[in-house]
Amino acid sequence: MLRTGIRSTRPFFTHPTLRSCLAVLAAAAAMALATGSALAAPPRGGAANLAMIGEPQTLDPMASTADLVGIITQHIYELLYTFDANWNVTPMLAESMPAISKDGLVYTIPLRKGVKFHNGKEMTSDDVVASLKRWMDTAPRGKAVAKEIKSLEAKGPNSIVITLNRPYAPLLAHLALPNGFAAIMPKETIATPLTEYIGTGPYKFKERKPDQYVQLVRYDGYSARKEPASGYAGKREALLDELRFIPVPNANTRVEGSLSGQYQFADLLPVESFSRIENAPNVKPVLTSPFGFPYLVLNTKQGPLVNLQLRQAVEAALNNADMMGAGFGDPKFYTTDSSHYAKNTPFYSEAGTEHYGKGDAKKAATLVTAAKYDGTPVKILTSQQYDFHYRMALVMAENLKAAGFKVDTQVVDWSTLIQRRNDPALWDIYITHSAVLPEPTLTPPQLGEGAPGWWSSPAKEAALAALNAESDPKKRGALWGNVQSVVFTEVPYIKVGNFNSLTARSAKLDGYVAMPWPFFWNTGLQK
Repeated sequence: MLRTGIRSTRPFFTHPTLRSCLAVLAAAAAMALATGSALAAPPRGGAANLAMIGEPQTLDPMASTADLVGIITQHIYELLYTFDANWNVTPMLAESMPAISKDGLVYTIPLRKGVKFHNGKEMTSDDVVASLKRWMDTAPRGKAVAKEIKSLEAKGPNSIVITLNRPYAPLLAHLALPNGFAAIMPKETIATPLTEYIGTGPYKFKERKPDQYVQLVRYDGYSARKEPASGYAGKREALLDELRFIPVPNANTRVEGSLSGQYQFADLLPVESFSRIENAPNVKPVLTSPFGFPYLVLNTKQGPLVNLQLRQAVEAALNNADMMGAGFGDPKFYTTDSSHYAKNTPFYSEAGTEHYGKGDAKKAATLVTAAKYDGTPVKILTSQQYDFHYRMALVMAENLKAAGFKVDTQVVDWSTLIQRRNDPALWDIYITHSAVLPEPTLTPPQLGEGAPGWWSSPAKEAALAALNAESDPKKRGALWGNVQSVVFTEVPYIKVGNFNSLTARSAKLDGYVAMPWPFFWNTGLQK
């Protein structure tokens, strides 16, 4: 995905076929490179103020699937693999793609030599093994991967060997995802919680002042790859001296700060501010179409929604068109597609979609009665830092009341929401969102193990096991439909629709290439 102008279109999801999508993207990339070759390279030096939606609750990249945490920490830490602009898995700290045994069970991964951590120590296989083991113990996706791994061991100082219990198609995609991610860190710094933030990335941690900023500075000892930059892949260069990630919880403040020049980048802005930003001479709007999907996580561990019929009642009660309309206003900024994936993409399926978005208060009320609902209020947890979350929560509350639920809507800051969602006693539904990714088991994290919501069932296990064991893309599409059907039936989460995200960058911010989790290597500031 390339956002060199105002609009960008994500691969896999918006074009008639995957082939035509990639052709369009390749042409755009070629044009951008041709244009860039005629212009001066982005300048070095300076500091960028980056307005984020709030305060990160941690700088441990494995401890949270919150986008904010991943956005910041991907500059500090790197992974064995990453995604290029076409969402192909590509080596990062791995020297190359793995050697895989004929039975698909043994992955031998060579590591790059001479890569140094921010403390000056050279990365070895012992660091990689220790980091991956921590990820498998800590992160929801890591825990899911751990169930598939028979052994993980070093093979000399510059290679690791992963042996699987059974073929597992998504392995490399999981090792490449920069969210709740398998960050590589020095073995001796590994602790829970982390007390040092030391990685191999182009920027290193300098200072954090809560509610003011997280400051990263250039790492002069960085060992970059030699391949051309592409998405998250290829050569990374820290052109800016300093990155300051500034918590700006109020979305309108992020807009005004962008327009005034206070911020060189502002994340996730209200879509109604698009025309103001578009018409400002010093700011460039970046509209990604589509970016991802808002979804509601339901608590299957504690509280009234442990009852399956009540979760199904919630699903029946919701009018998704009204929720998306409240969240985004103009239909050009959203759709109410029921499938997790768009038509003419490998994972498109209509399985289970008959349950989607009808806003059927009568059906919902019947399910509420059948479940013998005792009137315990359904606690909805939301935040105004993502303004569309809050607007959708208001509509959801009215939908649930019409079905016979009592509702307790709790509006908190995003950092508090991230903390509270880890305690099943404190909520029944919370609102979040995700990018749409090419490997369906990557998102949402509720498809992993132990993510808030704590969804676990034999049907989930069976459907995911069948999908993950199949490597043929054509066969995997149908198997994903089985997973989607289970999601609609057991209702661990509810996809509300698809949305287009709006961010803003300064006209002076050169070289910025947008991906779902914004990054600022290869990015400079005009003087």
